[in-house]
Amino acid sequence: MDKFLLQQRVLERLAEDLLQAEQAARAAHETATHEENIAENKYDTLGLEAAYLATGQARRAEAIRQAMVHWRQFRPLPYDANKGIQLGALVCLVDADDQQQQLFLGPDGGSMKLHCGDQFVQVISSDAPLGRAVLGKCEGDEVSMQIAASRQQFEVLQVQ
Repeated sequence: MDKFLLQQRVLERLAEDLLQAEQAARAAHETATHEENIAENKYDTLGLEAAYLATGQARRAEAIRQAMVHWRQFRPLPYDANKGIQLGALVCLVDADDQQQQLFLGPDGGSMKLHCGDQFVQVISSDAPLGRAVLGKCEGDEVSMQIAASRQQFEVLQVQ
């Protein structure tokens, strides 16, 4: 699997998310500033609620823009067994039920699942619990993490 192709797909998905966030911010702003939504009494809060929503959507759009900057600057390096799994690694994990999952460790802001060929790749940052758990691990290592009351264990099958 090509890491640079994955990076491009992440950027495409972020661009789609940005467009949606910008459209939602514009719609909420129009609702907040429309003359029909001027408050007539203290209980008439539609305009105020729409303003809060517009602010939240604008913040989300800015966060996506920042994620796109990080992803454009990101240069995934080849796997180095001496360093173990690092940012930019494409990792195949297997659980106790022989279920495999593909992970791509990237910069913040790209948490998503991508369909590549006949597989799904989960894109996560090194700040995600599973991302932190695999950092520094090598092929054949065990990865264990606590999620709520259950403990999940994986084996690192392959790293690119």
